[in-house]
Amino acid sequence: MVLPNSTIGVLGSGQLGRMFAISARRMGYRVHTFSPESDTPTGQVADFEICAEYQDLDAVKKFAKNVDVITFEFENVPFETVEVAEKFAPVRPNGEILHITQNRLREKTFLAQNGFPVTPFRHVKTLNELQKSIEEIGAPAVLKTAGFGYDGKGQTKIKSVGDIETAFANLNGNEAVLEAFVEFEKEVSVVAARDLRGHFAHYGVIENVHANHILDVSFAPAFVSKKTEKEAVEIAREILEKLDVIGVLCVEFFLTKDEKLLVNELAPRPHNSGHLTVDACVTSQFEQQLRTVCGLPLGATDLYKPAAMANLLGDLWETGEPNWQKALQFPEVKLHLYGKAEARSGRKMGHLTALSETVEEAIKVVKKARVALK
Repeated sequence: MVLPNSTIGVLGSGQLGRMFAISARRMGYRVHTFSPESDTPTGQVADFEICAEYQDLDAVKKFAKNVDVITFEFENVPFETVEVAEKFAPVRPNGEILHITQNRLREKTFLAQNGFPVTPFRHVKTLNELQKSIEEIGAPAVLKTAGFGYDGKGQTKIKSVGDIETAFANLNGNEAVLEAFVEFEKEVSVVAARDLRGHFAHYGVIENVHANHILDVSFAPAFVSKKTEKEAVEIAREILEKLDVIGVLCVEFFLTKDEKLLVNELAPRPHNSGHLTVDACVTSQFEQQLRTVCGLPLGATDLYKPAAMANLLGDLWETGEPNWQKALQFPEVKLHLYGKAEARSGRKMGHLTALSETVEEAIKVVKKARVALK
């Protein structure tokens, strides 16, 4: 067990690490963060910020020797980095889970081989394989690079046979996964946690609305049936158990019109859709991550009230600083900013959360508050 006053290492230094570090500092832990950047969202609140390339394995070794346990805040940390770190401190979730989830092909293969519901997919390396896969799966379909993709990056929709060559050229030589296009009703997620003793906790089903492939608004409880909620949580539980996760993992789903759940992606860390748990739940997803990696008992996940979260992207800064005072005129709204120096289009700069008596009201308020920023 890693008790307060111990030091936790975080691989990565973005907003997820920042919110994790805030939870850890509040509970009396020290935090060291490791990434190629300095003055990062995590580094601003950590005790110590190590600025080095992930491939600098000597720096990784030194970092790992100075902490009691290590976690990561995004899954694009090279597997070799985690392998080296694991020799000097426990890494939770472990490197094998990172290895599976940072590559779409490995992830889809793991899910399919273990009987989890996924869309039909094919491994694509050549133009010929892509043409053959389209014949088998049919169009429309989505071609995705196998590694290092998020927020819709590395994805091309193939609407007909005429799109095949352009889609293949967009891969720039990277291996890929072709997935059947799903006509889904909505996208939902289950953020869940599992501790060292195999105990499981979850935040129910969260509903997600995207804009330009980036999460726009999340809310809980989701507008789904009891049957769907139970099934989604059960699938999440089985995935965490099969992977032997010690930590937090988010399962993203497509929900079809006939209430069929399909696993879209796994994120072995806290997730954007779970940000509302900071204000809306007894234990946030970040405190839960802390508890699991330190071997502490899981915290309660009860929702105080229905809640909605709206992302704040860099586009809001186009004409200058957003009008924070206007957004905060809504007393039930909470503002979270990530400390990023430069606002860019599509870049996640912060989020707003609103709690209300109903989900509909929470969504309405959080959207109104975001509009007021402009």
